Amino acid sequence: MKSKRITLCGLLTALAIVLSLAERLFPLDAVVPVPGVKLGLANVVTLFALTRLPSRDAAAILLCRVALSALLMGSVTAFLFSLFGGVLSLLVMWALLRAEGKFCSLLGVSVAGAAAHNVGQVLAAVIWMKTSAVASYLPFLLLMSVPLGLITGLTCAAALAHMKKIDFDV
Repeated sequence: MKSKRITLCGLLTALAIVLSLAERLFPLDAVVPVPGVKLGLANVVTLFALTRLPSRDAAAILLCRVALSALLMGSVTAFLFSLFGGVLSLLVMWALLRAEGKFCSLLGVSVAGAAAHNVGQVLAAVIWMKTSAVASYLPFLLLMSVPLGLITGLTCAAALAHMKKIDFDV
């Protein structure tokens, strides 16, 4: 059972990295005039992992994805921004998933995770640039987190629906 979980975590990490790479192919800034806005496709994997795996596995997948993506296609600042955004998003989604069905759906969890990711990235920017002026960019990012978080949530919901057809016990 342990080797199955490790294998699954490795596959999900690889999928998240591939989705991060694929995301670079979509020129979202041509459609949305807000620099730095991304679809957040790798967050589908994080949300999926939080719903189907122990939270420590989801955290390990996130940390591996952030580190490997930064090594493959990023920089120190990209690593810092992704780490802050990813960890804050993971924590918020984890907390909200515990209350799912009471006041928050999977789509709401996803939107909150997207918003938390943006807050984390702006926090990283404030620390890195040593100025709070970058926080003025946050309202635009939060506005974009609603439609993009919905896309992420809908994608995860579709994946979860298909996974019910497969024996997926970990």
